[in-house]
Amino acid sequence: MKSISSDAPITRGVLFVHSAPSAMCPHVEWAAANVLGDRVDLAWSAQPADPGTYRAELSWQAAVGTGAALASALRGWDLLRYEVTEEPTAGSEGARYSFTPELGIFHAVVGVHGDLMIPEDRIRAMRAKAAAGEVSMDEALDGLLGAAWDAALEPFRHAGDGAPVRWLHQVI
Repeated sequence: MKSISSDAPITRGVLFVHSAPSAMCPHVEWAAANVLGDRVDLAWSAQPADPGTYRAELSWQAAVGTGAALASALRGWDLLRYEVTEEPTAGSEGARYSFTPELGIFHAVVGVHGDLMIPEDRIRAMRAKAAAGEVSMDEALDGLLGAAWDAALEPFRHAGDGAPVRWLHQVI
């Protein structure tokens, strides 16, 4: 069942599965296929940053909102590390979703130039936490930027340098 309206604007994105145990690999493919509405057959390769796990990348083209649907389809699978990106379009901002078992999920809005766009209410909330002494301003900014997710995923990103990227185009 497709979860995205077929009349929505089209965008592109990438699903980066940074590490998955072998038993989870077919489940990741089935989840992605369910969201994209087409068969998904990923080229899995060993993940040197976490021996015994596998990595894969899937570039996709589909309706705006597909990135959120992919992240939701994989959310809660605590044996995975993954990221989903969705490019902005003329009528919508982009998005980045990052997940690690230790940290859970992080979501950021991405502008047309690739910058994270932090909503005013999140800035005000973190500023209030910093003013109350709950966190330092540096910790608050790191939280808004997803610094902990970047630090946790960076070794897995570099382990995939040179990996092949496959495109899957959704027929709409």
